[in-house]
Amino acid sequence: MSNMPLIPYATTIHVRDNCLCLHAQRAARALARRFDLALKPVGLTNQQFSLMMALNRPEPPPMGPVAKLLAMDRTTLTAALKPLSARGWVSIEPDPKDKRGKRLRLTDEGARALSSAVPIWTDLHGEIEAGMQADPAILRRGLLEVIA
Repeated sequence: MSNMPLIPYATTIHVRDNCLCLHAQRAARALARRFDLALKPVGLTNQQFSLMMALNRPEPPPMGPVAKLLAMDRTTLTAALKPLSARGWVSIEPDPKDKRGKRLRLTDEGARALSSAVPIWTDLHGEIEAGMQADPAILRRGLLEVIA
C-alpha cells in the first residue's frame, strides 16, 4: 500500500489559497468571535444581534422572510429564537392572516437590549472597516452576488 496521497499536495495548496468557501468561512468565524466578544457585556451573541435586528420592523415579520434574510432554515431559526424568547426579548405569536404561521415580535425589553448593543456594533463595525485595505462596499457586493 502506497503512502502517496491521491490528491497532489499542490492541489491542497491551490484550494487553501483560492477557495472562496474556505476564505468566507474563516472570515465569518473571525468576525463572529470579535462581535461575540464585543456584544458579551449586553448578553448577546453576534447571531442573536443579527436575528433581533431582523425583527426590528414596523410590523412583526413571518418566520419565512426572517429565515431567508438570515440564510437559515426554519428549524435553525426556531432553535435560535428559543433563548431570546426565554429571556423575554422576542415573542412568537400566531399569524393573524395564517393560523399555521408564526409572527416574530421584538418585545419592549428586547428592543432595549438591542438598543444598548447597537453602539457597540457601530463602533466595532467602523473599526473593522477602517482597518481594511479593500473597499468594504466591494466586499459586500461580492458576498451578495454569492448568496443571490
